[in-house]
Amino acid sequence: MAASFSPGNHWLFFSVYLFVFLVGLPLNLMALVVFVGKLRRRPVAVDLLLLNLTLSDLLLLLFLPFRMVEAACGMRWLLPFIFCPLSGFLFFTTIYLTSLFLTAVSIERFLSVAYPLWYKTRPRLTQAAVVSGICWFLASAQCSVIYVTEYWGNATYSQGTNGTCYLEFREDQLAVLLPVRLEAAVVLFMVPLCITSYCYSRMMWILSRGASRRRRKRVMGLLAATLLIFFVCFGPYNMSHVVGYVRGESPSWRSYVILLSTLNSCIDPLVFYFSSSKFQAEFHQLLGRLTRGCVRWTLEVSLELMIKKEEEPSKECPS
Repeated sequence: MAASFSPGNHWLFFSVYLFVFLVGLPLNLMALVVFVGKLRRRPVAVDLLLLNLTLSDLLLLLFLPFRMVEAACGMRWLLPFIFCPLSGFLFFTTIYLTSLFLTAVSIERFLSVAYPLWYKTRPRLTQAAVVSGICWFLASAQCSVIYVTEYWGNATYSQGTNGTCYLEFREDQLAVLLPVRLEAAVVLFMVPLCITSYCYSRMMWILSRGASRRRRKRVMGLLAATLLIFFVCFGPYNMSHVVGYVRGESPSWRSYVILLSTLNSCIDPLVFYFSSSKFQAEFHQLLGRLTRGCVRWTLEVSLELMIKKEEEPSKECPS
């Protein structure tokens, strides 16, 4: 087992992955339904960006069962080796996609507040589509190092020698991996964090001069959810890149902070919720329909069971 793991700790990983899957999947599926509906009725640039963020979260959640199997097997990769770099590539790509799309959303929100008249006359859908494509390309290109690392020198090393997937590395692999990780921490985390912080701080300053209390409260919720993702989910993970580059090896605690990064799939729906009052209204409407449907189904099942119980005595032979 990898040196960074203690016996029995793999169940911690399994529990966190399972929690993220069970909570994040339904929330993001509901967000997907809301955004698709909004884009069909009245396409808006920020909704297109948030739709891409939702798809990124769903991609992570759909491949999270691979990580659950790995954790259940004691952090040993017993699946076909071809799925090892694929699951790692998708797993880490979605992390940086989140930071990029959150930054794009913050810029859109800042423009809508700082230049409202100019913003309303320009749908900006084409620009949002181009930005989305660039975000997918940047994150995918950065995380392609996973394939380079896993197939560097000996294609079967990670599985054949130590039985793990993207957990232990040789010195020649680290020579390629550590500088790329540092670059990712700077370009795909620190720069987006600075841009996002500037946009939201300017927004709060502008709104403090005359916006309604309800709007300020919604923006504060959006800011809190965004900063929570950056500092709690992604901060420790990217800090491990800096520490690893300085020390010349992956920190022993890196695998544990990766668990924090997976929680962003549960927190992103908060960003969606505070993104607009229309999303809140449609989300509540969808949740109400689902709740009524569940209650109706429960009542129907209960009624059928009661009818069957009442019919059982009549089927018995008289004594």
